[in-house]
Amino acid sequence: MSSILTNNGAMVALQTLKSINSNMNDTQSAISTGKDISSAKDNSAVWAISKIMESDVAGYGAVEDSLALGESTVAVASTGAEQIVEKLKQIKEKVVTATGENVENSKLTADVNELKKQIGSIMNASQFNGANLLRTTGSEGTDISIVSSLDRDSTGVTASNINVASVDFETSFGTWDGSDVSAILSDIDVSSATAADTSLAAIETHIQTATDGAATLGAASARITDQKEFISKLSDSVTKGIGSLVDADMEETSARLQALQVQQQLGTQALSIANQAPQQLLSLFR
Repeated sequence: MSSILTNNGAMVALQTLKSINSNMNDTQSAISTGKDISSAKDNSAVWAISKIMESDVAGYGAVEDSLALGESTVAVASTGAEQIVEKLKQIKEKVVTATGENVENSKLTADVNELKKQIGSIMNASQFNGANLLRTTGSEGTDISIVSSLDRDSTGVTASNINVASVDFETSFGTWDGSDVSAILSDIDVSSATAADTSLAAIETHIQTATDGAATLGAASARITDQKEFISKLSDSVTKGIGSLVDADMEETSARLQALQVQQQLGTQALSIANQAPQQLLSLFR
């Protein structure tokens, strides 16, 4: 049945063309943004998940910065501890020499005092950004807590920390104020063979303390480095996961765009043909 009031063919063609145009807009948006889901209206559930994951990636960046700062702080302290071990070994050589007869104890004492000063200077200088893991007193002497990860579960997000304690060389070696050499390694004396004999046990204890401290700091440094590498890989993996959720497949999108362009042309022609149909009814009245 034909009607001059209702053009069913034109309505069908118009709805089809509107659908094609809507799909065309979505495809063009995907091409311009690079995302299939660029806003909540595209897919609210997936969009919400992607935004939570993006916030985690941003948090991982802050965690990496914290680990980098902690890594540098521990590395400085570790280097200082290793240098102190070397200086203590040199002091041990002087102590062993001083236990013999017919030696220049005054010169050995001067050498040992200089080595003591160097150890004190290393202890004081082994700080990074105001934190010194070789000391426990003063403005720099402190333990440090390093944000190491963000842990998400059903209840929310919590931050985990790596705690690195000061190895506290001051308790064993003393505090160097820059002037009084007797304040540091006061139990090491090479002024005589008898004093040197007594100092042998003390220097062995100091070397063990310094070695243990350097080993502790080295282990902490290795842990921080490993955690930093893990967080970097984790961030990359989460970013990849976000991409798989919201990014557009550009090859597929390109093919879809070309198909829609053809459909759009055909839809326009179909609508044109449908709109011409009522005019053909005029021939019935001639």
